[in-house]
Amino acid sequence: MCAMRTSIPLFLLAILSCNSARAASWDALFPASDATPKVLAPDVLSTGDDESHASVFPDGRTLYFLKNTPSFDFYTIVYSELRGGKWSKPQVAPFSGRYSDCDIVFTADGRRAYFVSARPVDGKPRDDGDIWTIEREAGGQWSEPRHVTELSSPTDEWFPTLTADGTIYFGSDRPGGVGGTDIWRARFVNGKFQPPENLGASVNSKGDEIEPFISADEQTLIIAARNRGDAVGAYDVYVAKRNGQHWDTPRHPGPPINSTGWDFAPRLSPDGKIFIFTSNRRFESQAVDRKLTFDGLERKLHAPGNGLRDMYYVSANALLK
Repeated sequence: MCAMRTSIPLFLLAILSCNSARAASWDALFPASDATPKVLAPDVLSTGDDESHASVFPDGRTLYFLKNTPSFDFYTIVYSELRGGKWSKPQVAPFSGRYSDCDIVFTADGRRAYFVSARPVDGKPRDDGDIWTIEREAGGQWSEPRHVTELSSPTDEWFPTLTADGTIYFGSDRPGGVGGTDIWRARFVNGKFQPPENLGASVNSKGDEIEPFISADEQTLIIAARNRGDAVGAYDVYVAKRNGQHWDTPRHPGPPINSTGWDFAPRLSPDGKIFIFTSNRRFESQAVDRKLTFDGLERKLHAPGNGLRDMYYVSANALLK
């Protein structure tokens, strides 16, 4: 399936995993998780604005996410820290805020991150999103972003995610795929990524498979896709299991994970117990138990569930059952 791989730096040995000493911290980030999706920090992190793509930093108390234009065509990476049981006011990440940046993910030791950006490459403007990387320095500052040239194409790349051996999975519109946007992967050998390979028709369809989350052991793949035959919304979440050298057909978990809206940006918490995703499911799809006053209507229109994107979490058992 792949050539023999050499040893890789410690910062790429695992992604999105944690030890038992940190387990309680994930409960603090995602309280009272069960089989019903809950808005993440309503009116604090998930507001009436457009927020999406939550990604947990391995310290167990910092959450990175996106603040977007309502038209969802300009993205900014921001972060907030949980202090004394309360979320701090979000701040723009030091490497973001000028260009459209999105889809950040961290290695398990927090010493490296990957994200997608539409910033210029070598001073030349780009019309597409490419994968970039940053390193966390000894003092906690992030380095200047570096373009990951070997993963670049003339089209968009989306939502990088890593396995324990450093293999990177991502979405791309590049030629040679099965559909419009496909899931690709690239092995990490001798300090650089090898040419990306398409996951093939067992995972990709004639539709668009855009955002992958891969487990550290490379046995579970969660994807956000659109235009697949069994879709119920504009974007739906699917789950695929590794079967030897191949992937089973992605399974549609149905409600309450998927809705008639957008359900995407899939991630598991570092301990694998919480499924985190983004949705624009709306309050008008739910029964209202009494007539709204004007003030009550305004509160709903300026709160999560107003049709813009919000961050949600749910027990991973609801997805992986």
